[in-house]
Amino acid sequence: MLTVYGPKDYRDFRDHLQQIDDILVKSGIEARFIDRHISSDEKLSESHSYQFLVSLTQRALRYSILRALTGESFRELAVRVSDSQLCQWFTHTSQIDAARPLSKSTIERFEKMFSSEEIETLIHDLGRCVADKKYAKELLLREAAIKFDKVFSDTTCVKANIHFPVDWVLLRDGVRTLIKAIELIRSHGIKLRISEPSSFLRAMNKYCMEMTHLRKKRDSDKKRKVVLRKMKKLTATVEKHAINYHRKLETNWQDTDLSEAEAQYIRQRMENVLDQLPRALKQAHERIIGGRKIKNSDKILSLYEPDIHVLLRGKANAEVEFGNALHLVEQEDGLIIHWKFIKEQPKGDAALVKESIERITREYGQPSSYTADRGFDSPDNRIELEKLVIFNAICPLSVPLLKERLQESDFCLYQKRRGSTEGRIGIFKNAYLGAPMRSKGFNNRRTRIEWCVLAHNLWKLADMALKQKEKIEDAKTA
Repeated sequence: MLTVYGPKDYRDFRDHLQQIDDILVKSGIEARFIDRHISSDEKLSESHSYQFLVSLTQRALRYSILRALTGESFRELAVRVSDSQLCQWFTHTSQIDAARPLSKSTIERFEKMFSSEEIETLIHDLGRCVADKKYAKELLLREAAIKFDKVFSDTTCVKANIHFPVDWVLLRDGVRTLIKAIELIRSHGIKLRISEPSSFLRAMNKYCMEMTHLRKKRDSDKKRKVVLRKMKKLTATVEKHAINYHRKLETNWQDTDLSEAEAQYIRQRMENVLDQLPRALKQAHERIIGGRKIKNSDKILSLYEPDIHVLLRGKANAEVEFGNALHLVEQEDGLIIHWKFIKEQPKGDAALVKESIERITREYGQPSSYTADRGFDSPDNRIELEKLVIFNAICPLSVPLLKERLQESDFCLYQKRRGSTEGRIGIFKNAYLGAPMRSKGFNNRRTRIEWCVLAHNLWKLADMALKQKEKIEDAKTA
């Protein structure tokens, strides 16, 4: 690899990547991960040579780690690797005769190539390695192994990449998706009698602008009802045209230059909107014309992300957030050792304690203490922690009990350390996941979170090793 005398930020990034490479190779977790993946797919093993599969799996792993570290899009990462010898070296795309970096589509397929269980096993394999004194000395240059006895827990909301869920804007979203699909079908040769499709979009945009400006005018409620009725009529017209085009594409797709898979994808995109449009129309009618409230569980927040929820956060800058809950547990040094991305409406933080303890115990042994904020406190959790002989450092909901516990020096120390967990979550969400996270669909968002947990832990361990190296060098020169 070419030596670059760049700015300190570049040198730091290079040193961390080199250290991460050492951890992946010397710990053996990369080799074990590759072997597990190849042996799990017999059909793949029969159709390709072992060496080819090793190279493919290794590049998929390293590209996914690099993307989680940089936070770049698939397109941006494809450009960056093409232009950076450092990234080519790390991803093993630099060859003797030339560099052969991958396209954005291949990088995306690589990120989704592994199952959730495979990535999770890899993360815990890394944790168990640094918990071994031998590996800790070799990889982190420290005599003591990483401990997983003191754990700190918190939850956050991973915001969905959607606009604010205004009811009448859902109608605009539906009309836009259906019209775009109609235009695509027409461009491939299937045409039915219809006005210029773009005229429907212009009309809907006009109604949306009217609806926005009416909030500040006198009798705004009555005027908004008038505009919504126009929007409903336009939506019904577009819906009828979309159904006709959907049927025509289903029966006559052979007459176009579309493949069967492409035609099926277009129909599925239309079906997704057509299935939800009646509910979206009813929701807008109930809230704007009827003036009636709708339960959060019955609302459509997005036509494209069905698994998101309204989460009451009670923050100064966000009373409610729209997305999914994420439970993170870190150990004393800041390594994330347990996580759960919750698809359903969360039942409450207190319900997460028992499951997280069981998982941590299975992977690393039973912790000696469990620290969290007041949301995790419950009588059942107090009994469970006492039964397991785990120090309960969860902040009590009861004020008298909190006053009593504040007299304990250990409890105060654990709660003081818990402040760093808030910072850990902020770093993880903003520096790794991105705000908001761009991945679409619950499963893809979960996969992205798992890659970011792995990248975060690798970077954290690399940082610990580099700081230890610096201390050793300083001691030699002193």
